[in-house]
Amino acid sequence: MAELADILDELDGLQVETQPQRVRRRSRDFYWYSPILKRALDHVTGDAVVTVRDEAELIRVVRWAYAHDVPLTVRGGGTGNYGQAMPLKGGVVLDLSAMTRVKEIALGKVRVEAGATILDVDRACQEASGQELRFHPSTRATGTIGGYVAGGSSGIGSITWGLLRDPGNILAARVVTMEPEPRVLEMRGAEVQKVNHAYGTNGIITELEMPLAPAHPWREVVLAFEDFMAACRWADGVAKMDGLTKKLVCVLPAPIAGRWVMPELAGEGDHLVLLMVADAMAEILRDHLAATAPEARVLMDVAEAARPDGALPLYEYSWNHTTLHCLKHTRAITYLQTLFPPPHHLAKVEELWRHFGEEVHPHLEFVRFGGEIGCFGLQVVDYTSAARLQAIMDEHNARGCPIFNPHDYTLEGGGMKKVDHLQLDFKREADPKGLLNPGKMIGWENPDYDDSADRRFLYEH
Repeated sequence: MAELADILDELDGLQVETQPQRVRRRSRDFYWYSPILKRALDHVTGDAVVTVRDEAELIRVVRWAYAHDVPLTVRGGGTGNYGQAMPLKGGVVLDLSAMTRVKEIALGKVRVEAGATILDVDRACQEASGQELRFHPSTRATGTIGGYVAGGSSGIGSITWGLLRDPGNILAARVVTMEPEPRVLEMRGAEVQKVNHAYGTNGIITELEMPLAPAHPWREVVLAFEDFMAACRWADGVAKMDGLTKKLVCVLPAPIAGRWVMPELAGEGDHLVLLMVADAMAEILRDHLAATAPEARVLMDVAEAARPDGALPLYEYSWNHTTLHCLKHTRAITYLQTLFPPPHHLAKVEELWRHFGEEVHPHLEFVRFGGEIGCFGLQVVDYTSAARLQAIMDEHNARGCPIFNPHDYTLEGGGMKKVDHLQLDFKREADPKGLLNPGKMIGWENPDYDDSADRRFLYEH
């Protein structure tokens, strides 16, 4: 790579940032959730940030980067949790957050540029057609749709619609390659899996076509249980009510629910169930609650539109935002990402809860997984050492509850999937110099990497 300062003038007319502190700030995400990643990535920074406004500007940057062997790491809202968009080998951070146009809204689908925030996409779809995205992360307000597809997997709405990897949850992706003369490819149907959850290592997503669902007026409900497993069983039963239109089924255990996550609402002995259901289903839910869990206390039951000014949406207490609320009170914790596989997910939840006690707080998110209802654990862990954290993860894996390691910044090391040869082969084709987000795809960096360990992965190939 040539000295970057000597060649940046070739990008005259584009928005280029080289001030070190500003570049450093836009070279990071929420990697510091993990004390392991904080140590490993704290030094990481790009050499410059280039913000592009459209695909033509993006292609100009890609052509320039290829010619000068400049590593290029694509960034959206910077809301990832494990360094997905951090430039391990410096170079240029390519910021797509100014590419925000919603290009088409039709029945059942939206076409949008990758830099649009998910909340803005939903607002546009709701206003134009009464529709919204099927599901979204807890970072809905700041996360971009391109970043979500490149680095996410599930979220609020996955209780009904499953995972981004499930067929039908991404309709198409427009992708720019890293070649001497960049190509613009339209990937549709199964072909989108080449770039889905690939961290931008093998192509740059510039547009997405996503499916839409009816934008129901949602109702936010918080219930308190005295017994943790009673809360889990009741939440599981609601999750399995196919006729109940719902977007969120979450369990927050004591004491973290009242101590750190929702102290203004819950006590330290309260195990909470958080629900988002269609407002039209409120009566059904109340009848079901009265019949099945009369002992539960209703701490909140409010239409989303009637939420008090300044109050956070309920989903901002769920998924990865749960960990963030805890970290606001103490840095002596970190988190896990675990699959409790159906159909015996509750038995596994109870087994590991009793084994670890309050060292591992079992925050659960119920999802539709492989046609069944199961749950992901985004457990809050009392952190003492890297060795102890690894032992906790090993114990989960040994007991049949695979960990998708949020303390590893690589695609494969994180456990989300084995070496994805579809994605690896596409990288060989679309990024022959390996300039896109280098260091994140082990299969490219180390062709001898052995992914044959006998453990379960989220995405099997």
